[in-house]
Amino acid sequence: MSDDLREKLEAYALEAGFAKMGICRPDAVPEIASRLAEYVDKGRHGQMGWMAERMHWRGAPDALWPEAKSVIMLAEPYTQEFDPRDVLEMPDRGAISVYAQNRDYHDIVKKRLKRVGRWLIEQAPEAQIKVFVDTAPVMEKPLAAAAGLGWQGKHTNLISRDLGSWFFLGAIFTTVEFAPDDRVRETCGSCRACLDVCPTDAFPAPYQLDARRCISYLTIEHHGPIDEELRGLMGNHIYGCDDCLAACPWNKFAVEASEMRYAAKDDLIAPKLAELATLDDTEFRQKFAGSPVKRIGRNRFIRNVLYAIGNSGDTTLRASAAAHLEDPDETVSDAARWAVAQLT
Repeated sequence: MSDDLREKLEAYALEAGFAKMGICRPDAVPEIASRLAEYVDKGRHGQMGWMAERMHWRGAPDALWPEAKSVIMLAEPYTQEFDPRDVLEMPDRGAISVYAQNRDYHDIVKKRLKRVGRWLIEQAPEAQIKVFVDTAPVMEKPLAAAAGLGWQGKHTNLISRDLGSWFFLGAIFTTVEFAPDDRVRETCGSCRACLDVCPTDAFPAPYQLDARRCISYLTIEHHGPIDEELRGLMGNHIYGCDDCLAACPWNKFAVEASEMRYAAKDDLIAPKLAELATLDDTEFRQKFAGSPVKRIGRNRFIRNVLYAIGNSGDTTLRASAAAHLEDPDETVSDAARWAVAQLT
């Protein structure tokens, strides 16, 4: 396929709102199959059974859609103007991951990907496409690294020299054959900032993550009670965790988000734990309508809030925890008992 189409595609993708584009072949990351198998064998995926069940596709992007000739990887920034670590010094407030403080990125990025995909089909009518945004067995980070968007840092997240770490990834698989981009050199050096900042020691070694100890996994994916050893290390994180991302020095190059729907809502930047603890199911759904937070449901969210209350050291929050001692959800009532005990 001509370089001219590639240049026009990139120009259109940037016009559509993406900040960077790279291209790789579907078979560009053969190493991820063995890495994923080792990860699952060690049980580091925790309760994410879908990771093991669809491993044959996740570990081999070329098997997901054999007709695909190219993978177009696109990056979209969600950088905020404030330091997400500030809320960690406010024990009576909850810390919600930056990406979840407004609209669900899945919907926004997918629509943008479809727009770029439609443009490609208009230019090359014989082309076929499939778009993916973190909702299919696609290993976006290794593919993005293969496409030259950046490299996977010691925290396993993607880092870009010119974007930092605060960006979403989207993929367009296509039957159009483009020349692949070159990988970029990994430039973490001796830095350990992301590893050392992790409250729960979720990194067994650089470039390795044990999800079972990761606060993002624990607050979002983990069902049921969380081990007491870990509860006390979670601080006031109630949905996700940005600690390792925020610690990365490369974020001095982070670019501002152009999509206003990623701008944090004022009431989600540092919400009061006492107010969050009062939410019933209807109120929870209303407050987090259109947000990624909604998908974990009221019970798991209140569990997280109660752990944060228990970690607050603020005895004025004991009543907020005690109100859930008889909650019909056993995990919530267990969290309430733990929180009350911590504040007694």
